[in-house]
Amino acid sequence: MQTIDTDVTIIGAGPAGLCLARALSGTGLRITVLDREPEAALRAPAFDGREIGLTQRSVRFLQRLQLWNRLPADQTHPLRQARVFNGASHDALEIGPSDPGADPLGWLVPNHAIRAAAFECVAASPDVELRAGVRVAAVDTDAATARVRLDDGRVFASRLLVAADGRFSETRRALGIATRMHDFGRSMLVCRVTHERPHEDIAWEWFDHGHTLARLPLGRAAPEGRRSSIVLTLPGAQMRAVQALDDEAFATEIERRCDGRLGAVSEVGTRHVYPLVGAWATRFAATRVALVGDAAVGMHPVTAHGFNLGLLGVERLAGLLRNAAASGADPGASALLDRYDRGHRRATAPLHLATRGVVGLFTDDRPPARALRAGVLRASASFPPFRRLLAALLADRDPAGSRVTGRHDRTEQGDGRPRAADRW
Repeated sequence: MQTIDTDVTIIGAGPAGLCLARALSGTGLRITVLDREPEAALRAPAFDGREIGLTQRSVRFLQRLQLWNRLPADQTHPLRQARVFNGASHDALEIGPSDPGADPLGWLVPNHAIRAAAFECVAASPDVELRAGVRVAAVDTDAATARVRLDDGRVFASRLLVAADGRFSETRRALGIATRMHDFGRSMLVCRVTHERPHEDIAWEWFDHGHTLARLPLGRAAPEGRRSSIVLTLPGAQMRAVQALDDEAFATEIERRCDGRLGAVSEVGTRHVYPLVGAWATRFAATRVALVGDAAVGMHPVTAHGFNLGLLGVERLAGLLRNAAASGADPGASALLDRYDRGHRRATAPLHLATRGVVGLFTDDRPPARALRAGVLRASASFPPFRRLLAALLADRDPAGSRVTGRHDRTEQGDGRPRAADRW
């Protein structure tokens, strides 16, 4: 049996795992990333329909990783404003500035583009070793070492093991870390469409009776901003009926569900369906183990903050590990992992709980719930400080309007896209 020594072993070469590996590059730590997918699939991920909404803070972190500048310009689209609708009403809670010249709330980037750029970053890091196409047979830890045994008999022994293998993490389960899973009883369909009326860089979140529908504005490849990603949430039986429609009938169905607000719908792209299941690990760290990304917190997509919370955890853990490496401390020390656990739980718990509450209220079609959410939206729309606070949370700014900056920030380029940082 071959034993391979390393300092940090990361299981999962998704965006969270790869971003963590990149963030640790240059620390002197030996980093190994393991994933069951073949290298070709990691290098050129298939389009999966998902568009990721990135806050300004997340973009700045990706700048520091030198990942942002690897994204093609036509794959990043500014989100200027968000509007929340309830039922058949055309009145909306508007979040964000109405001035088209203002800084965007955030950016929309396809998931597969982020994954490809993250792979490029890791491939350019000589101190990160990626082992693709491997299968983990067992994991165990003790006070001194974390061990990962592959099905071919090789063992990776490290001082820290990081589970970054998603909300259904097999690593987390194998280590006995309990997780609160919540099945929302619905599925989410994502599909790109072309529509008659321009989106004006405005996102929708529409809580209609019987379904939830979101529209995410896409790049300018289509004339005058008429290409969007549609996100439709339905119970299982209804979703299967929608999936069975041909493209023409599906376009008509989206027109109908949007109550004509998009105009004519055409050029339907591939449809992708995902179950809506939330996850909350009872611990984000254990003996020589840390959880990042969806392995720690798997969010409902209604707030579009799932990947942002994942990056927040990566940033927090990487900062602690970089400091430990600089001082020669143990990267798997219990005190360090306790700090990560406490800090990331405090940062994520409010939004995780609030999201559960929003989903519960806005998907309940009983008359009292309908009346309550209509009242909530009316009150919110008539209270400007609340709208400014929501915009500040989305854009990662101070509510008074000043940008929250850090020592690694850079100015923006002439086209409004953030300039890539040249170092951490």
